[in-house]
Amino acid sequence: MPAVALIAITLVSKEKSNLIRQIANTGIFLSLLLSGYVFVNYNHVQGGFQFVEQIPWVIPFGISYHLGIDGINSVLVLLLGISSFAATLVSKNIKDRVKEYYILLLLIVLGTYGAFLSVDIFFFYFFHEIAAVPTFLMMSLWGSGRKDYGAMKLMLYLTAGASIALVGLIALYCHVGLNSFNLIEIQQYLATNPLPVHVQYWIFPLIVLGFGITLTLWPFYTWAPVGYATAPTAVSMLHAGVLKKLGAYAILRFAILLMPQAAAVWMPVVAILAILNILYCGLIALVQRDIKYLLGYSSCSHMGYVLLGLACINVIGLNGVVALMFAHGILASLGFALIGFVSDQTQTRNLDELGGIAKRMPFIATCFSMMALASAGVPGFANFVGEIMVLIGSWDAYRWQTVLAVLGIVLGAVYMLKTIRLGFQGPMNAKWAKLSDAQTITEKLPFVLLLAALIAVGCWPSFILRNIDSGIKPLSQQIQKSLNQP
Repeated sequence: MPAVALIAITLVSKEKSNLIRQIANTGIFLSLLLSGYVFVNYNHVQGGFQFVEQIPWVIPFGISYHLGIDGINSVLVLLLGISSFAATLVSKNIKDRVKEYYILLLLIVLGTYGAFLSVDIFFFYFFHEIAAVPTFLMMSLWGSGRKDYGAMKLMLYLTAGASIALVGLIALYCHVGLNSFNLIEIQQYLATNPLPVHVQYWIFPLIVLGFGITLTLWPFYTWAPVGYATAPTAVSMLHAGVLKKLGAYAILRFAILLMPQAAAVWMPVVAILAILNILYCGLIALVQRDIKYLLGYSSCSHMGYVLLGLACINVIGLNGVVALMFAHGILASLGFALIGFVSDQTQTRNLDELGGIAKRMPFIATCFSMMALASAGVPGFANFVGEIMVLIGSWDAYRWQTVLAVLGIVLGAVYMLKTIRLGFQGPMNAKWAKLSDAQTITEKLPFVLLLAALIAVGCWPSFILRNIDSGIKPLSQQIQKSLNQP
């Protein structure tokens, strides 16, 4: 549907901006409906890949256009559907080069759907790049502040990471020797014919480091806060909320699952880096005065919990990883959407200049307060579900890291509550007397949709966990079986 909408927009005159918006909104909304349909109709009892379509592409190299849904990516596709629809709705303030803007936005959505759905490793990488490249152009053209610096830094880091990961994936393809990029075939073959351990030891860190840069693995996270701060609102929402999750998804699919012996050796190192993510980025967030930078560092800090869950290599920890990816994706999209609305009204994101705006923006202030509570891991929101599963899963293997991770939750509560107090509460600056709140249904819809997803999963976690578990449990069993082999 994003592809159909994209093609339709190219055929429309650039002067017809309202028609272009309607086409984009319709295409993304239909994608959301189809994402929900696929998620609800996925048979978690049967498990495995469903809704499969496969078309041979380059037969000599074993490359196929091969898409499918399992319990893991069904949740991430739903995340993308919700976040992309909200991102499209908040793009109504874009006035310049509207046609080009929506073409690039649809390319990001198209590429991300393709990457999550790909069962072929080649096409995963192909779609991953389609999703990443338009962000550079959108930041450069519609960004703010140090947008050229932010766009260039983001692109250099992500290109470096993608290049490192590509080396690892090509090495994996060559050493497996099946002449196929089909993930299912490779997985089944390696279950009985694992790669030599010495080969795993050097391929595994290439994939983890390469995709870890996308995930903002410490110390390679510095591109993210400046990138999110300078990007237009929709790009910040999609990049922090969804594209970043492609890194964790790839590490789980291509590194941990296919090379479990190497994972057992390297993941303790990743667990230490995860704690640095949580505490170091959390401390930097604590002293930020720009709310968008604060959310950027907070996002990097939350990715530490995802990394810690990946390091567990057990059922509950990996279930928690996928649940937390969904929760944080919705949370990040909501946070950047709210700050985008506030900065459009006030032309500032500085906490020292804001204050008391809840009197003029009660709806936005309420949504931000709920988002902050979700970020702090308060029960009743989806983030609590993912974080508590990760902490329980990591307790036996990484006890001290788990204790420090709990301190990170406290740190997150401190900087989020500080932001509410300084930015929204207290005496109101006289110059904000003419601010207007979100009033129409269209203005409120993206915030209500994202908040509803956070609360629904927080109160009814089995809604997503039954799908996630159907995908994680067989993979975890295969990993444990491989680790127990002599």
